[in-house]
Amino acid sequence: MTTAHETVSKYWTICEARDWTGFAALLAEDVVYDLPQPRQRINGRDAFVRFNVEYPGDWHVTVERVVGEGAHAASWVRVAVDGEDLPALSFFEFDDAGLIVRITEFWPEPYDPPAGREHLAENY
Repeated sequence: MTTAHETVSKYWTICEARDWTGFAALLAEDVVYDLPQPRQRINGRDAFVRFNVEYPGDWHVTVERVVGEGAHAASWVRVAVDGEDLPALSFFEFDDAGLIVRITEFWPEPYDPPAGREHLAENY
């Protein structure tokens, strides 16, 4: 079985490669993606994959650090978005099959989500 650390490292590699089929394969069908700063939640694998596929701008991920053990992992990445470098901290939880069931992600400061993506997320 793949470790939490290996899965999160693969998650970011696949994300950067825009391999959305491989990305979806790492996620449980009922994955929950929480963004506490804009108070948004994306429920389910299909919505979360679409959220990433349709994310606006030219973005690229550089992994700074991944740690993980058992059913939990965390990552620190830098995301370059249209020339701006933004750090992000992500916390991952896994099910018994090693699939990602929850991601909680924090960005450098509170922000408003991009317009036109309301159909993918619920506000809380």
